[in-house]
Parts: sequence; structure tokens; C-alpha cells
Amino acid sequence: MSLEARDLAVRYGGSALALDGVSCGVTGGRFLAVVGPNGSGKTTLVRALSGLVSLERGEVRLEGKPLASWARPSLARVLAVVPQGEEVAFPLRVAETVMLGRYARLGPFASPGAEDRAAVADALARCDVATLGGRSVDSLSGGEWQRVRLARALAQEPRVLVLDEPTTSLDVRHEMELFELVRRLVDGGLAGLVITHHINLAARFADRMILLSAGRVAAEGPPVEVLRRETLLEVFGWPVAVTTWCDGSPQVVPLRPHESQDG
Repeated sequence: MSLEARDLAVRYGGSALALDGVSCGVTGGRFLAVVGPNGSGKTTLVRALSGLVSLERGEVRLEGKPLASWARPSLARVLAVVPQGEEVAFPLRVAETVMLGRYARLGPFASPGAEDRAAVADALARCDVATLGGRSVDSLSGGEWQRVRLARALAQEPRVLVLDEPTTSLDVRHEMELFELVRRLVDGGLAGLVITHHINLAARFADRMILLSAGRVAAEGPPVEVLRRETLLEVFGWPVAVTTWCDGSPQVVPLRPHESQDG
């Protein structure tokens, strides 16, 4: 298994557990989507999978080795993580920012070579930001910045890609292009794990889904098994209808208060 979490428990200070017994895993060629309401533990799961938060219980393993045993440069050559939010720290140009994804492969003092420049150009093109290469990142819109961050992760040429709410600030076209891109990468052998509030997009593209609720796994399996009306009502506290799209994926329709759940 490329990335595996076993029985994760995370607590912030003296508060209740933010994660309580969460297990998940994704292998090369598979796409796992994690969904759930606000406060369900989705971002905490990303932090745990990235080694950025202390575990009260459980273990994360990457390529069969404990995550804690990986040296950071080696980890960056295998695992790429795009967190939910990131402020612009330095007004670099877009191409320079994406080149930062190559540094784990370059070493601390090496200069980028032809292979690195090609990887950056490919990542920029895949994320539809090739025309922005010369722009300063502090001049970008929210959606453009989001796509540049994804390009930087792709420039790492990872084997495992973890994205936390990657469609934030994206319009419909770029939401779809992002999911299409992740699906193509996964079909090419990458292990993909996406945290998202877009349940319907997740259902169309992911092989498996995990539904989190209050730090626990409420449902897990293929989308058609996870997105059941009764389960969604219990987790989200709002009535929904579940229909089937022409590709066989379940699609969730939130209902208005006067609408029948059987309609």
C-alpha cells in the first residue's frame, strides 16, 4: 500500500478527539476521496498523513515504512501535499514558485537542469497556468494561485498526491479540469487522495470514498455504497435525495424544507 493510516487519533490540547480511530489507505492507480461536513476531521487527517500533527494513537506508513522514519528530502520525492490554505510568503514569479517543487530532487546547492525545467513546464501546462509563468504570485487570483500550488506539487513528480480542498476558488471549468487531471494521473499509476466538499464530483471520479463525521469514519467504500440518503441525512443533518448519473455514479441533491425526501 502506498499510503496507509491505521487507527489514527489526534487531539488538540485538552479538547475532544479531532480524529478517533480513522483508518484509510490508497495505492498506486487508485483515487480515494474523503468527504464530510465542516469540523469532521478532514484537514486534521491531511495533517496526520503529512506528519504535521502529533498522533495520540495510530500510525501512518508510506511505501510500507513508518512516516516518521522518512528523511524530509526523501519524503518530498515520494509524497506531495497541497494544503487547504497557503499565504504568499514571497512574491516570486509563477515559474520560480513551481520550480520549488524540484528542490528535493536537486539538493541544496544544485542548479536546475533541462530535466527540471521540463518538469516545471509540464506541470504548468497540466494546470493551465503556462501563460502565467512570468507573473508574480502576489498578482494572481485565488483560483490561479490554487492551480499554481498544484503545479508545484506535480513538479515534484511524486508517487502519492494528497490534496486538501483543491477546488477552493476554482470555477466550474477548472474544478472539472482538476478532477480530470487527478484521474489521469491516477490512471497513470499515481496514488491520489483528495479531501473535498464536492461530494458529487468525488462520486464521479473516485474509486472509493470515506465519509467522516465528528472525527470518525461514518461510511467507507465505493461511492454508491457511501452516498446513501439515510447516512447523509444523519451525518449532514439535512435531507437529501440521491439520484444516479448516466455514468452510474450517485449524485446528491440537497432538498428544500418543503420538499419530500421521496420526491
